[in-house]
Amino acid sequence: MKLILQSITVIDPKSPHHLKVVDIYIQDQIIKEIGKKLNVSGAKLIDCKGQYVSIGWLDLNVNFCDPGFETKEDIESGLNAAAKGGFVGVALMPNTQPALKSKSEIEYINNKAKGNAVNIFPIGSLSANREGKDLAEMYDMKLAGAIAFSDGTRAVQDAGLMSRALLYAKGIDSFIIAKAEEKSISQNAKMNEGQMSTLLGMKGNPTLAEELMVSRDLFLAEYQNSRIHFSCISSAKSVELIKAAKKKGLQVTADVSVNNLYFDDSALANFDSNFKLSPPLRTKEDIKALKQGLKEGTIDAICSQHTPEDLEHKQVEFEHASEGMIGLQTAFSLSLMSLEKQMDITEIILKWTDAPRKVLGLATQTIAVNQAASLTVFDPNAKWTLQSKDILSKSKNTALINQELKGKVISIINNNQLK
Repeated sequence: MKLILQSITVIDPKSPHHLKVVDIYIQDQIIKEIGKKLNVSGAKLIDCKGQYVSIGWLDLNVNFCDPGFETKEDIESGLNAAAKGGFVGVALMPNTQPALKSKSEIEYINNKAKGNAVNIFPIGSLSANREGKDLAEMYDMKLAGAIAFSDGTRAVQDAGLMSRALLYAKGIDSFIIAKAEEKSISQNAKMNEGQMSTLLGMKGNPTLAEELMVSRDLFLAEYQNSRIHFSCISSAKSVELIKAAKKKGLQVTADVSVNNLYFDDSALANFDSNFKLSPPLRTKEDIKALKQGLKEGTIDAICSQHTPEDLEHKQVEFEHASEGMIGLQTAFSLSLMSLEKQMDITEIILKWTDAPRKVLGLATQTIAVNQAASLTVFDPNAKWTLQSKDILSKSKNTALINQELKGKVISIINNNQLK
């Protein structure tokens, strides 16, 4: 592949070309030249006037339902949606049937994703079958390519099991990704506990359920001197707890779902089951704290929390609907619209580029000559409307269909492919 991105603005503080308008010549996965008015025989010219380029984006929390629920999403459709959303890499949660619980499932994922423009990073199950009782075959999965370990949507309720998992992960140079929810407090409530849950007459899930688990797992990580990452935190108090832990020197990182940045619990006023999420949508005060946490670096990254569900599990009474919303194709837009008053475009992009790579322990990248061409091209000023026909996921469970969004992904360049 030989192509030239013409008149494109670079967003990469590590690059000597940061915020400059340049031409970028790419050949066989490598950036060969950066300059003005480049002209190379046989190269495809792409006019990028008004567009921006950064190193490729990475999503820390996606669900593809394969193996087991391929009617909702399979590896191919999920990776197509990821590419459309601007992602060159995705960390895949083990919420499948069977779970990603052994070497064979990790190898299955890697084999199905081979040759794709988007890299996949499987997260192995922390416990056997995600049942929260015994440790899974973590070492074998690490050797097969598991990037980290988690029970995904199931928070580990057994403190002893979490303690052992943290210690074992440390021993094999890996880490734990935790969902923070104390089930004896949340008790399968359907939305955030507060004024809106009272108004709607629904049982509420208090932020306390999350905060108790964040506190417990921080104590355990400190005791074992191990790394822990909290995925999709949602409350102001959780931000405070993680900030204090970082100040103390604990090896802790965190991300937040774009859903919890953009929507608050008032979105549930019409009982739209697309807004039934875990963690639930919280209050405007929580959102304010999450944004501040991102701005100051307490929260390291943003994720889409892409969770496909079919019609029969979503178009039912709110009480019986499954949790989750797809988000790969709209994640950038929601993050931009949520944060553009608090953070500049460079700060927002870093939450999709350098920050998630650091969390996963991946090598940093930059836009410079002789560096690998793993890039995302986007227009932060473009406005567009999500149409159902444009959704590449097999599932359509999103509240954003026919909504005008700001910030459009143009393409990705990765693995010697342009998509």
